[in-house]
Amino acid sequence: MFDNQNVTLSIPDHLKELSAQILQENVQIQRLKSEISHTIIGQQYMLDRLIIALLADGHVLLEGVPGLAKTLAIKTLADALDSQFNRIQFTPDLLPADITGTLIYNQKLESFTVKKGPIFANFILADEINRAPAKVQSALLEAMQERQVTIGDQTYALPKPFMVLATQNPIEQGGTYVLPEAQVDRFMLKVVLDYPTMEEEKQIIRLNIQKSVLKTPEKVLTPEDILRLRALIREIYLDEKIEQYIVNLVFATRNPAQFQLNELKPLIGFGCSPRASINLALAAKAHAFLNNRAFVIPEDVRSIAKDVMAHRIGLTYEAEAENISSEMIVQKILNRVVVP
Repeated sequence: MFDNQNVTLSIPDHLKELSAQILQENVQIQRLKSEISHTIIGQQYMLDRLIIALLADGHVLLEGVPGLAKTLAIKTLADALDSQFNRIQFTPDLLPADITGTLIYNQKLESFTVKKGPIFANFILADEINRAPAKVQSALLEAMQERQVTIGDQTYALPKPFMVLATQNPIEQGGTYVLPEAQVDRFMLKVVLDYPTMEEEKQIIRLNIQKSVLKTPEKVLTPEDILRLRALIREIYLDEKIEQYIVNLVFATRNPAQFQLNELKPLIGFGCSPRASINLALAAKAHAFLNNRAFVIPEDVRSIAKDVMAHRIGLTYEAEAENISSEMIVQKILNRVVVP
């Protein structure tokens, strides 16, 4: 009995050490937020999600009407990181080779040489990603999942860290293409943005009137810092009950009747993939880190669930006819599935 007691006490001691380390490392994250806030007014929800994806090694899709600082927020985040950043403006005439690179014949050497594309950077801004056709969007699939690119018969590893931050406009239909489900599933988070508050908009006006050129943030984190923080976040404790809660939430999208959600069955065409479970666990750990905790609680999972799960749910025509969104379905699942 005494030995068992010592075993159980060893876990809190480990968590205390981890908590102290998290408190120390979080100072850099607060500096990062401070630097970004000099340029971005409001949109705290979006900034938190960008940082969560950064720490959890995931990609982000930002969706919102024009003028909500989607592109500016991503560029500001990249400016605050001492790493390589490339912006790709997606257009209907873009080719896959314009992103990944291509083989060029060298007449002097009488051989082909590789010209790497803009995808070879730590942070990629895929601006208005839904303006390019599917074959161009699919050029990102290997890069986003495998962190590598194949050019000709050679495969090239992408730099570490590697992160794609994409934007899309939901209200404009002309000249846009729906993202393939396989690509959408590779985004850890899809963040839907709303308008700023009246007070925030007044601050935005003042900032842009006073300064013709916005301040460039100071470099806060290096690629080595980001990789170290990611390793630390993976050490955050995830209890088996929380793990089961994550699995229950995801399985409720595949088999709603199992969780007494029969009304959702005709609304869901297909449920979340296993990537949802993996990303929900990682994002919950990153959320716990931002709240100075060395362990995940149910609120960490619940706070990030819509951003991880909603874009992975396929809606039926019946759901669209009734104006039911995937976010509403996730909310119903959160309300019904028992919290540990």
